[in-house]
Amino acid sequence: MDIQLSGIVIISGNYGSGKTEIAVNLAACRKLQGTDVRIADLDLVNPYFRTREARKQLAELGIEVVLPPEQYMQADLPILSRSISGLIRHPAALTILDVGGNDAGAAVLAALADAFGTKDYQMLQVVNPFRPLTQTIAGAVKMQRDIEKTSKLNVTGLIGNANLIDETTPETILSGYDFIRKLSEETGLPLKFITVPAHLLTALESEHFSCPILPIKRQLVPPWKKLVRLKEF
Repeated sequence: MDIQLSGIVIISGNYGSGKTEIAVNLAACRKLQGTDVRIADLDLVNPYFRTREARKQLAELGIEVVLPPEQYMQADLPILSRSISGLIRHPAALTILDVGGNDAGAAVLAALADAFGTKDYQMLQVVNPFRPLTQTIAGAVKMQRDIEKTSKLNVTGLIGNANLIDETTPETILSGYDFIRKLSEETGLPLKFITVPAHLLTALESEHFSCPILPIKRQLVPPWKKLVRLKEF
């Protein structure tokens, strides 16, 4: 099953849930499927592992990355480029907004209320049940409500991103899938897709899953690790 997302898609979630890795991989996957994609880095909270770190790879695929002005690229300041408002008002076929973690990171969305206006959007909450704060259904629901309250937008769907980084196994993915399905049932929010590290795809039977799968090729890695080329999707 292909991931059928279009319009404005906001990737939200708690710190360390994997939002940015998903945003980057989703942008690359859809672009290589022929969709016009733009992506905006709205993570003004975390100084590490932001979309901007993968901008060269994304640019090679013809994906425009909207960033803060160059002089503020490494600053942790609430600086919004006018181009981000323009991106929201005039979105591409798929426009991805990668926001910071928790309710603090989602606060930037409230500042863009005028740009959103009556625009349709999807705000997808990334959930990794192996991370603090979202290890239980109640914790994941509280995170959802905190993000909604601060952003003044509604979460409209879920992304399951069960992983233990380098220690992820097929069993990790299956356990996480069971969790995100229960969360979907509890909240009534649709499960848009789950993620699987690309190297584990052959160890899993896709028939086991009733939703699309996004292969993840890690881009946000320490300098001593080699990233996988997105062109190889």
